[in-house]
Amino acid sequence: MENWVEEPKVIVNGEERHIVVHIQTLPSPILCAQAHSHSYIEMLYCLEGTHEILLNWKSYIFSEGDMVLINSKEIHQIKAISHGISSYIVVRFDPELLYTSYQNAFELKYMLPFTLNEHTPQKVFHAEEIKNTFLPGLFHELLEDYSKQPYCFEFALRTNICRIFLWILRYWNQSGLILHSAIEDSGLLKQFQTVLDYLNKHYDQDITAAEMADFCHMSYSYFSRMFKKVVHRSFREYLNYIRISKSELLLATTNLSITEIAMQTGFSTSSYFIQQFKFYKKISPKQFRKKFIAIEPATKLNQGME
Repeated sequence: MENWVEEPKVIVNGEERHIVVHIQTLPSPILCAQAHSHSYIEMLYCLEGTHEILLNWKSYIFSEGDMVLINSKEIHQIKAISHGISSYIVVRFDPELLYTSYQNAFELKYMLPFTLNEHTPQKVFHAEEIKNTFLPGLFHELLEDYSKQPYCFEFALRTNICRIFLWILRYWNQSGLILHSAIEDSGLLKQFQTVLDYLNKHYDQDITAAEMADFCHMSYSYFSRMFKKVVHRSFREYLNYIRISKSELLLATTNLSITEIAMQTGFSTSSYFIQQFKFYKKISPKQFRKKFIAIEPATKLNQGME
């Protein structure tokens, strides 16, 4: 496992996928996945066969009915070791899916061990632990919603993933397992909550990391390093992310020009706004507006037919 690759985000039709769900079925024994890592959090639900998974060079076994939890950026390799068929459902998703757009550090604290690649108390949840819960059904529902993409499927995917993680966190809590992060213990979350609140309210203003570092009584280098570790984006990337999110609402609900929206959301020029929008959304603001306008009448038509 010394040799491993870092996989990029999944891109489909030019758009970055924040959730990816598929079923992996192969003849066994076989190497199902070579050693790799990615920024996604990943969950596996085994349908058939026995497998060995290496997580940061430590070996675990999972079989039919078991669930596996893989942290963001955790190196992993999967090998089917039984004879017959290997089959499991794969669910990958961006860690930010579990937060309120990174705006709530107190929600973020529950997810830090998964996103910082710190130790989590359990990697494999065996069939006896989950067979009488709603978890097996949710994995099949996730696979069906992702494959068929019914109305509101994106919301359904996010909701069901959050339900699985809520179950995991409460199960650990009830079992007396302690889940915490060194960052949480240091009190940094309270300071960063103040920063996130400020940025969410004043995103349209010219704000610098140096100003926020002074606000937190930190050096610029320490603030920048810890901000990226907690939020998984640099200060500038996060601020632009918030601005782009705000601009989406204006593009969808107003007739403001691209230049007006750029100014209202804190961008210095419309060209920089367009550049950043393309970076985060993989399409231009104009294309986004056209796409939204095309979807809205179709949605209303479908609702009228029900």
